[in-house]
Amino acid sequence: MQYRGTYIRVDLRAIAANTEALRQATAPTPHMLAVVKANAYGHGLVQVAKTALNHGADWLGVAIPEEGERLRQAGVEAPILVLGAVNEKGAEASVRNSLTQTVFDPERVRMLEETAARMNAAAQVHLKCDTGMGRIGVRRSEELQAMLDALKAAPHVRLTGAFTHFADADGESDAYSLGQIEAFNRFTALLPKGILIHAAASAASLRYPQARYDMTRQGISLYGCAPVKNAPALKPALSWHTEIVYVKDLPAGACVSYGCTYRAEKTMRAATLPVGYGDGYHRALSGKAFVLIGGKRCPVIGRVCMDQIMADVTDVPEEKLFLGAPAVLLGRQGREEITADELASWAGTISYEMLLAATARVPIIYEGEG
Repeated sequence: MQYRGTYIRVDLRAIAANTEALRQATAPTPHMLAVVKANAYGHGLVQVAKTALNHGADWLGVAIPEEGERLRQAGVEAPILVLGAVNEKGAEASVRNSLTQTVFDPERVRMLEETAARMNAAAQVHLKCDTGMGRIGVRRSEELQAMLDALKAAPHVRLTGAFTHFADADGESDAYSLGQIEAFNRFTALLPKGILIHAAASAASLRYPQARYDMTRQGISLYGCAPVKNAPALKPALSWHTEIVYVKDLPAGACVSYGCTYRAEKTMRAATLPVGYGDGYHRALSGKAFVLIGGKRCPVIGRVCMDQIMADVTDVPEEKLFLGAPAVLLGRQGREEITADELASWAGTISYEMLLAATARVPIIYEGEG
């Protein structure tokens, strides 16, 4: 049951439109993977996955087997790639739910072989190549050969794809990414023919056509955040809303919130909103962020509390300052808009983290048909 007026709104029509726009922008690439890890970047795992599949995606990407298992339980039958590493329990879940698992060392191949043999099933895998990200993946030709040998010795494990990931595809220079493409081409030349080759996530898929190979992986772009300047028109799908619960007049010199970090320079009016860092509205936004009330940008004043924030509404018309009046933390109100990138800049982070910020006590309301 939801009583207070703090919630996330996700427009599935925007997800649908973005999926179609990205598929068109990367045509004629045969396949597109929608990255729905981390609860679809805070937008809702199952809802976004089904919407993306209905509008052009034919693969899904998750970080952990638990996410893939939840999609299978929701009736999703499309191929699902687990992008991260797994332990023995995760390997069993991947095999049981027909998830394609990422591999990058012989030990993990042997673990999957033992698991699949025990379950009398097959494990499908994609090989991860580390061309410069420095995370997981084979990095040298000797490591690749060791992987191919391990796969030959694992009859229940089937290599169906190989991929890499760019470290600086949204950076100012092309040099590092072009070097990664060259390194990946050297890897793929040594791989069996007929497997699915993919490298480009959101930024690289739009910036480097030569890196699209057989499939692109669309993450942040799917949710309406343009990763590069030449991105197609994308629609933000997530907005964050709350309401006014109290309005008060403050005299000059009055302090607001913990630590008395804010002191009114003159007579002013402040509104209290029922949202705080307990909801994922970062404390780092204290004294830096703005909220939208009455179609105007209102500064957040004083420190963000666990459950409440205060905003300067001195310039907002009286008729807009009623109990329950809508306030927007992220999104559009009238002609004004606060984007995920802007909110992130105030908090000293990136848009990804802002989209994921809301905690479990903030409900998601969906609009539109997926």
